[in-house]
Amino acid sequence: MDDDTAHDTTGTLDEALERLHRTGPEFDGWLSNHGPMAVESLVRGGQAPRVHRWLDHYERRLDDMPAPTDPIREDDWRSALGDPRRLADWITHFERAVTERPWRDVLTAWWPRLLPGIAAGATHPAIRVGHAVRTLLTAPPNEPRLAELAHGLGYWAARHQPLPPLTALPSAPDAASALDAVPLVPDQSGGILARLDQLTALPTWAAGPVDPDTARERLGELVTAAVHRYATHAHGNPVMLVHAATAPNAVLRTLPALPRALWPASLEAAWSASAAVTAAYAPTVAVPYAPGASSSPEELFARAATHGDDHAIKFTDTALDVATPEALGAAQRALHLIEPV
Repeated sequence: MDDDTAHDTTGTLDEALERLHRTGPEFDGWLSNHGPMAVESLVRGGQAPRVHRWLDHYERRLDDMPAPTDPIREDDWRSALGDPRRLADWITHFERAVTERPWRDVLTAWWPRLLPGIAAGATHPAIRVGHAVRTLLTAPPNEPRLAELAHGLGYWAARHQPLPPLTALPSAPDAASALDAVPLVPDQSGGILARLDQLTALPTWAAGPVDPDTARERLGELVTAAVHRYATHAHGNPVMLVHAATAPNAVLRTLPALPRALWPASLEAAWSASAAVTAAYAPTVAVPYAPGASSSPEELFARAATHGDDHAIKFTDTALDVATPEALGAAQRALHLIEPV
């Protein structure tokens, strides 16, 4: 990518983020604002010219950013953790933090505090942070890019909610087998909070001490397994099962910005998120899927951009990170099952 093209694409992303930061991280009471994640994927995937037109359509449904009410205090932040009424307070807190300190220092301080609540907000806050970090790792930090990290961290802190206590089930030899061994919740008729409350046990695939390099390798294995599994299981819930892959991939994208000592805990948290979404939404029976004629990664992502659904865009983005034939087939499955915009 030449300098002019890089400037054009990052400028488009910055403009889109500035538009989106006038809106809240949720709308209609609890639905997640996928705009920042989708526009980052579109720019990354070479579809920057589509961004503002896509956003013109998407932002009609969004709510305004709420006003702050009470500042988060450094000596009492725990009392506000997991309080969605403090969304704006948390975002303001992190906006100030990333202007006063290097963004990596802020991320490093808060990552282990937020990890136990990775499944909160249907994993969207953690995914939003992963997209923000990817931008900051590949483009110079500026006001809209730092603000996006602050919005993601603030959203995560406000929605922070650990999973219930879980019984440790026997491990499995690999990530794919571990996902197959996840027990499904007995009642899949409610929303995600009702489903996660039913969790009682998960396999211990990611448990135990591992070195940072092994943690990173296994995290990549998990992302690959979750993407591949989508092709045969997405009929259970095509939208929600996207997050079984995109949540661990967000963690994987964040690792380079974190101290290596945090990588093993990041693997454990990513596994819990992927497994929890699997338990909540996976069907009891897999359905074989034969993808259509193969497309190049660029053609496939262009199809996702034309499709227009935010989940389809983000899943295709993650599938292209994996880049196996099975992953590209899973992305085709997402474009088939998820209703286009």
